[in-house]
Amino acid sequence: MEKTFSEAVAYRRSVRVFKDEKLNDETVASCIKNATLAPTSSNLQLWEFYEVRNSKTLEEMTAACLGQNAAKTAERLLVVVARKDLWKKRVQANINFLEEAYGNKKESEYTSREKFALNYYRKLIPTVYVDFLGILGLLKYLVFNVIGLFKPVYRQVRKSDMRIVAHKSAALAAQNFMTGMAAVGYDTCPMEGFDSIKVKQILNLPSGAEINMVIGCGVRDDNGIYGPRFRVPFSDVHFIV
Repeated sequence: MEKTFSEAVAYRRSVRVFKDEKLNDETVASCIKNATLAPTSSNLQLWEFYEVRNSKTLEEMTAACLGQNAAKTAERLLVVVARKDLWKKRVQANINFLEEAYGNKKESEYTSREKFALNYYRKLIPTVYVDFLGILGLLKYLVFNVIGLFKPVYRQVRKSDMRIVAHKSAALAAQNFMTGMAAVGYDTCPMEGFDSIKVKQILNLPSGAEINMVIGCGVRDDNGIYGPRFRVPFSDVHFIV
């Protein structure tokens, strides 16, 4: 029986050792689809998910993950990839979706609300994302911070800021996946200890792609969790203002 959300969150642990037990492909695929429903900045969906099942590729990935047990014993791996470099393609996909949703009308027939939505992708997003060797990003950063002296303004406009935005969205999707896996009784382990260049080579990724995390997947072994869960006191991280 599938767990409730609270049950799945409580059940999820970073499992370091998995049993030699097969996962159901359709169930895992459903969890990956749930990952794509995660919140994403400006609906750009700057992510990709590489499900590694091939035994030879798993061996290569284990080496790239520094031989961690969470990779070595995993039944499969899910590599979450941030794709900031695809922003133009994703922008156009949103424009195409909105134009179709609005009935593919003439430009003059759009309502003010519809024009605002379209111009968000036609003008605002390119303003934030376009850059050249970091120079434009720095200029935008300076201009926006001057404007910020007089009124609230969005300030995260540098290339490094956009990378962070893409990785935050990818991480939200990864969390959806791991919670979904926990809900059906499967286990995961998110890993940041890996050689990102080697992982990209193994997956044949372009230079603009960035590895967000590698997730080991399987069914937890009896000794798969290395210790009891520790969290700092809730009062140390929760503030009412």
